Amino acid sequence: MQPDTSELENFINEQAINNTLEHAANPDRANVLEILSKAREAKGLTLEETATLLQVTDPELDEELFAAARDVKNAIYGNRLVLFAPMYITNECGNSCLYCGFNVTNKDLTRRTLSPEEIRSDVIALEEQGHKRLLLVYGEHPKLKADWIAETVQTVYDTVSEKSGEIRRVNVNCAPLSVEGFRKLQEVGIGTYQCFQETYHEKTYDSVHKGGVKKNFLWRLHALHRAMEAGIEDVGMGALFGLYDYKFEILALLTHAQDLENKFGVGPHTISFPRLEPALNADMAYNPPCPIDDMTFKRIVAILRLAVPYTGLILSTRESAVLRRELLDIGVSQISAGSRTYPGAYSDPEYDRPEVQQFCISDNRSLDEVIRDIVDAGYLPSWCTACYRLGRTGEHFMDLAKRGFIQQYCLPNSLLTFQEYLEDYASESTRKAGKVCITNEVDNCPVERRSVVESRLKRIEQGERDLYL
Repeated sequence: MQPDTSELENFINEQAINNTLEHAANPDRANVLEILSKAREAKGLTLEETATLLQVTDPELDEELFAAARDVKNAIYGNRLVLFAPMYITNECGNSCLYCGFNVTNKDLTRRTLSPEEIRSDVIALEEQGHKRLLLVYGEHPKLKADWIAETVQTVYDTVSEKSGEIRRVNVNCAPLSVEGFRKLQEVGIGTYQCFQETYHEKTYDSVHKGGVKKNFLWRLHALHRAMEAGIEDVGMGALFGLYDYKFEILALLTHAQDLENKFGVGPHTISFPRLEPALNADMAYNPPCPIDDMTFKRIVAILRLAVPYTGLILSTRESAVLRRELLDIGVSQISAGSRTYPGAYSDPEYDRPEVQQFCISDNRSLDEVIRDIVDAGYLPSWCTACYRLGRTGEHFMDLAKRGFIQQYCLPNSLLTFQEYLEDYASESTRKAGKVCITNEVDNCPVERRSVVESRLKRIEQGERDLYL
């Protein structure tokens, strides 16, 4: 049975978005440079300004775009990069989505829902790699209720392995719930609730979602509103690029973000922008209706960084290692690493399991390999969860970030979490490279914090754990 959405508003005005894009066609070079100059102030862009950047076709202006995105990324985030892993709890689903391997009509997919013991086994496997932040992913089956989802979250938090093995932030990607259901997730202390609209173009949405509760466009569109009404301060949104025109999807994403900010005082904590990847018995995933090449994808990331400078941009292992490294420079602030996309994957001795996974991934490297690569590229890995655990979330976090105060915490806490990883989990080569990185980065800490950071780094070397500012 579909939920009642008779009183919900579709705040995505398709005609207005199309008019904005049409008005911004064939942009003047001087206007584009003026917008990029404004963007460097890290105050965000209007829909009209974003539309203008989306209509640029001059390769020389592309380089100006990337340079501006690079400047904004560096000014706000520095070289810190947050790492996490997705952990699939179930691939049972009641929806029929033409692009997804979990499609209820896919009879070749082996369905599995993890028991509490199996959840603990996968969590321990992830902890023993060094992960501290997980995104729990659930198929959208009507039988999967909020109480059960909350129990699985609590099981993850309760699972502790040797060394410093504990998960300190659990984010959740599950079916849209009622306000009451979201309150149950908030009560067990989830970090971010993440829900992708997939496509904001209603006709396309209807054509690719053939059945299930997910077919209800408005119920999904207002999911983040209900989550925030329930007290979940951090929410994450996204679109699945390849289903419809990416220019429309970006302006719709930003419209969605603005609506949240207007109603709750703060927009999304993160935005994701996955591209369609092959999935079992999903022809559309192999042949996207609106394919996006790598250069266009790079422009998408850069434009999002300028449009919403303080919003985290998440990049998954759908993309190749080479492209992932390139995108870090111009906007991405969070990446998954060592990912697998099916239930029980991390305690599974096999690797490639198309009969159970949601989609294929391109970056198959281990967490340690990813860390060594990003350190060599000049980035500082971070598993920091201090803001979340100290209440610096939602509007409070954004207020701190926009005033620059968050830099007083992020770099020091990144160093402390990286030191833990090096002491407890890193390979010898990664440990050597990481120690050099930490030594160099301590000098970049705010002067008033430096002695505290140096003291806590030594305490971690001596065996203490979970120190943060």
